Amino acid sequence: MIPALVFGAGAGAGLWLLLTWALPPTPALGDRLAQVRSRPPVTPITLAEDAAWVRSWGRVFVPGLRRLGLPGTKLEADLRVTGRGVDTHLASKALLAVAGLVAPWLLQALLALGGLSLGMEVSLLAGLVLAALGFVTPDLDVRAKAARLRREFRDALSAFLDLVWITLAGGAGVEAALGDAAAVGAGPAFDKIRRALHAAQLTRTTPWNTLRQLGEELDITELSELSASISLAGTEGARVRASLAAKAQALRTHQVTDAESDAQAATERMALPVTLLFLGFLGFIAYPAVIQVLNGL
Repeated sequence: MIPALVFGAGAGAGLWLLLTWALPPTPALGDRLAQVRSRPPVTPITLAEDAAWVRSWGRVFVPGLRRLGLPGTKLEADLRVTGRGVDTHLASKALLAVAGLVAPWLLQALLALGGLSLGMEVSLLAGLVLAALGFVTPDLDVRAKAARLRREFRDALSAFLDLVWITLAGGAGVEAALGDAAAVGAGPAFDKIRRALHAAQLTRTTPWNTLRQLGEELDITELSELSASISLAGTEGARVRASLAAKAQALRTHQVTDAESDAQAATERMALPVTLLFLGFLGFIAYPAVIQVLNGL
C-alpha cells in the first residue's frame, strides 16, 4: 500500500511540473496593472551565469519550483555572491533529486540480472533518502561557498577602506578616491566594487548609492555602512577619514577574531582522532585479558 501511495504522489508531482512548464498560468488583470504602474526594476549589479546543460535538462522543473517560492531571499543573495544563476540552481536541485530517486531502482535492476534482489521497500526507502539529500545538497554547497566568499570580501573591503582613506588624505575628492582605490586592487571583491562604480557612471548616479545596492544584493552590511559614511562626505561635506580608518580597524579586528575561532575549532577537532587512538590502544591492551576471562568461564 505504501509503495503505491508514494508512486502515485510522485507521478502526480511530475505531471504537475510538466503542466506548469507546458501551460504556464495566466496572471490576473490586477497583477498586470500593478506591473504597469510600478517602477521598472533596478538592474542588478552582480551578474549570474546559468549553465547551458543544466537549463536544457532541468528547465522542466524550474517553473514549478519557482511557484513553490524557491530558492528564497537569503539563498538568492548567496547565489549572487557565488555568481550562480537561480535557474541553474533550481535545475540542479531537481536533477539531483531525480537521480537519487532513480539510482536504487537501477541498482535493483542490475542485481535482478544476477538473480539477487534488495526488495521493493529497501529500494523505495533508499530512493527517498537519496532524493532528499540530492535536493538539499546544492543549498548547503551554495551557503558554504557564500560564507567563504563574504569573508574574503570583508578582508578585501578593509584594504579598500585603507586605500580610500589614504587617497582622501592626499587631497582627492570622494569619487576620485573611490575610483583610484578600486583600480588598485585585484580579485573578485574589487571586481564587484569596480562594476558598481562603473554602473554609477553609466546611470549618472552617486557611487555610494551603487555601493549600497551592491551591499544589499550581496547581503554584506559592512558595505552598506561604508556607503552611508561616504554619502555624508559627498552630500554634507563631512570629514570621514577618521570614520573610514575606524571601520578598517574594526574589520581587521573581526578578521583576527575569526582566525582565532577557526584555529580553536581546528584544535578541538584534532583532539577527536587522538581520543579514538587512545581508546583503540586501551582496547588492544585489554583484549587478551578479556579473552582469558571469557575462556575461563
